[in-house]
This record gives sequence, C-alpha cells and structure tokens, in this order.
Amino acid sequence: MTLPPPTLDDMREHAAVLRLHLSDADLEIYRVLMDGSLDVYRALDEIEDEILAPSYPRGTWYRPAPEDNIYNGWATKAEVKGAPSGPLSGRTIVLKDNIALAGVPLLNGTKVLEGYIPRSDATVVTRILDAGGTIVGKAHCEFISGSGGSHTCAWGPVRNPHNPAHMAGGSSSGCAVLVAAGDVDMAIGGDQGGSIRIPASFSGIVGLKPTHGLVPYTGIAPVDPTLDHAGPMTATVTDNALLLSVIAGADGLDPRQYAPEVRDYLANIDAGVAGLRVGIVGEGFGQSTSEADVDVCVRAAADEMRALGAVVEEVSIPMHTNNAIVWMPITAEGALRTVFEAHGFGSMPRGFYAVDFLEQTARWDDLVTEMPANVKAVLLMAEHVNARYKGRYYAKAQNLQRKARAAYNAALEQYDILVMPTIPNKAPTLPPEDASIELVLDRAFGTHPNTAIFDATGHPALSMPVGFGDGLPIGLMMIGKHYDEPTLYRAARALEKHLNLDLQPNTNRR
Repeated sequence: MTLPPPTLDDMREHAAVLRLHLSDADLEIYRVLMDGSLDVYRALDEIEDEILAPSYPRGTWYRPAPEDNIYNGWATKAEVKGAPSGPLSGRTIVLKDNIALAGVPLLNGTKVLEGYIPRSDATVVTRILDAGGTIVGKAHCEFISGSGGSHTCAWGPVRNPHNPAHMAGGSSSGCAVLVAAGDVDMAIGGDQGGSIRIPASFSGIVGLKPTHGLVPYTGIAPVDPTLDHAGPMTATVTDNALLLSVIAGADGLDPRQYAPEVRDYLANIDAGVAGLRVGIVGEGFGQSTSEADVDVCVRAAADEMRALGAVVEEVSIPMHTNNAIVWMPITAEGALRTVFEAHGFGSMPRGFYAVDFLEQTARWDDLVTEMPANVKAVLLMAEHVNARYKGRYYAKAQNLQRKARAAYNAALEQYDILVMPTIPNKAPTLPPEDASIELVLDRAFGTHPNTAIFDATGHPALSMPVGFGDGLPIGLMMIGKHYDEPTLYRAARALEKHLNLDLQPNTNRR
C-alpha cells in the first residue's frame, strides 16, 4: 500500500484530537516535516508481513446447514489432519472461533470479521496438529467473546443440548455444545471472565482455565492481555489433562507468558483424593442468584470427596463477596483499549502481531450499530470512566488484583484445592429476540460472580459436572495453586469416577 502525506485538513483534525492549539502556518511546517519521517513507514510497507505459516495442508471449509447444526454450535466445518501419529492421534478437536486456523474463517461471533481468513496458525493449532490431532472446524462463540450467555453471537443463539430452550453458556458456547453432544472429542476455548467454565457448567462437560500464561495465547483474538486464557474443554477429566499436556508451555511469542511451569498432568491423575485438603469457600454459596439445588449438589459432591479420604472443611475468603471490584474495571477498560481502540493488539510487549487481523478489526465503525446490548453497555461505561478519569480505575483494580491473589493464596496455603459452584444457578432460558436491554445484560453478566476473579488472579480453575437439576447440568469449580493443575485433575478424576454420571443429553432429562 502507499502512504500519502497528510493534508492540512488531516493536520487540523489530528491537532483537535490531541487538543493542540496550532495555527495553519505551524501545522503546515509540521506537515512537511512529518512527510519526511513517513519515509520510514513507507520502507516498512516494502517488507512482507510476518505470518506463522501453517505446517499441514488445508482442505476446504463450509458452513453447515441448519439441519446439520441443530444447536448452532458450528461456525465452520473443515478437516485439517496433523501428524500421522502422536498423543492426539484419532482425536477430533474443534476451536473456539476466535482462534486463528490458517485458511479457515475467523469470526469471533461478529460480522465485523466476515470475510476474514487468517494466514497464520495459532500456537495451540500447531501443537495440536504436531500431536496427531485432527481439527474439524470452528465453534460459534459470543460477540467478541463478550458474554457469559449464549445469546449474542451474530449468527444466532447457541442452544443447550440438554434443553435447547436454555442457554449453553458463553463465551465458548459452541465448544461446550459440540463436546457435550458428542460431535467432537475435544475443544479449545478461551476464558477472560469464565468463558470456558461457564459453558462447561451449563452444558455438562469438563473445562479448565489454566494458570495465566501456561497456554500460549498467540494467534487468538484478545480482550485484555492480563485476563486472556486459552484452555481445554472435554467430556472427561483424563482427556482434559491429555489436551493440556499438548498445548501447555512457552512459545517465545506470547508476552502473557512468564516462565510457565509445565508439569506432567497425567502421571498421578488416578491417585485419588486421600489426604488432600479441600476448602469449601462459603462466599461461593448462598448468593443473590443462587439456586438451592445447585448449592446442595455441590456440597454433596464435596462430601463425597470426604468419603473418599479427603479432609473437607469450610473456609472463608471475605474478598470473594465483592470480587467484581477487581475484575470489572480491568475487563471493561481493557476491552475498550485492546479490542476497539487498538484493533486487537495495542502496544503490547514483544510478541507476534497478526497484521491481517488488525486491519480487519479496524472496521468496527462500519458495524457498531449491530453490537449486542451487553457490548454497548460495557463500551459506554468504559468510555465514560476512561474519558473522565484517564485510566485511574483500571490502574487501581490492577493493583487490587495483587491483594485478591494474596487472599486466595492464603487459603491455598491451608488447602490443596478450593471448591464452590461454578455458577450459582443452572442454565436459564434463552432470551427472546425482542428481549429488553435489561434482560440481555442479565443473561450476559449474571453468570460471573464465582468465575471472573480467577481470570484476574491467574489461578487455575476447573469446572466439572456433579449432578443435574430440572434436567440441566450443575457444575462444581475447583481452584488450585498457580501451575498446580495436576492436583485439580487428581481431585476431579476421583470425583468423576465416584459419581459416574451419565452426561449424554437426552429427552428423558427435560
């Protein structure tokens, strides 16, 4: 592309944005000087954009017909085969549709990205294929991954396979549905406020948000670098550990990673819970949106761990009651800057920048009126606070995050894992197409009171199904020490074997 010099009108506009009071004569001087400096940028245009070139051939992709996509979980179907052998040989994997798979569209739940086909593979894609897995497509997610419900995707709501009138949870909604329905063996989701664990809980599967930075986020559409996580979503605990073992570890490209500690996630997975100390976090229960059967079911599951030999005790973490004070300013102002002002990247530390993705997301202005009400609400609040207070509250929340982390760490010095409901309630019904703004927001943000804080503190957190209420799954969340995913898997596997739930969706449960 060519980079023409700015016009005098351009200079007047730029000066107004920067609140510089300059005469036209001064602006003309700056204009001429700027044109010389722009030669550096013109030289950059002569250099090819860097891509993370795919190592395995791509076939064709297609959008399945509605009759072949009854829960609307699929965004696109494709088939990309990896190495002829490896730990994922014979396994099918779907990707949340904010993950770059070269040659296949990336939509991130919005028509802003319609027509965009990445040229690079995300690091998790390369690792799955190197391990012998077969990627079979992309799963619908919520509009820019911005909802804990499954009602904001630009291509329609994603439906719960246990009862299609209900939400599947978001934002990794399609991933959970396709795993729960048995269409795929495994999925990779993303989590900034609960977006792996919420749909895992609502749809009845296992979802892990790993320790922040354990899994490289390179090639995945971000929300805020301090909150961004990618992780495995599977039908079983063992499969979850297997997939994490493939995708974990530094890639040298993701600035979110700081010497991640990779461990053996399968070695002691069947060791049982005898001797483990389990803390039941009282503040995770009895909330304003809690349903009695959810609280009872999760406590009963904790009692089963006691019967299996674990030490199970109540623990209080008062800061959990008002944890939104940490997470909300970070996600709101972080999303405003990262997604909308900086077109998906911002000025990050050293790392890989997908230039083609950045150019595509610069089209936000074209489709701003099509944003769902929950996204508009977050942007309006973030713009107001940021414009009036210049990042003060984002900064305060980031500083408070360290105190929150310390509070959970203190509890984890006494206990190996902490336990609470993943979500205080079961999956609610999908809102109608003409739903009020209030209802859209309630369904989008009413799911986060237990999950979101652990995106800010970075602790690993796993959701697993432990029962049903009214035919809908109930999820228990386990939280562990940083990089201690093996203990989460050990505890979850013991409970999974003991409960032996039949999790396949069927009409008898409705």
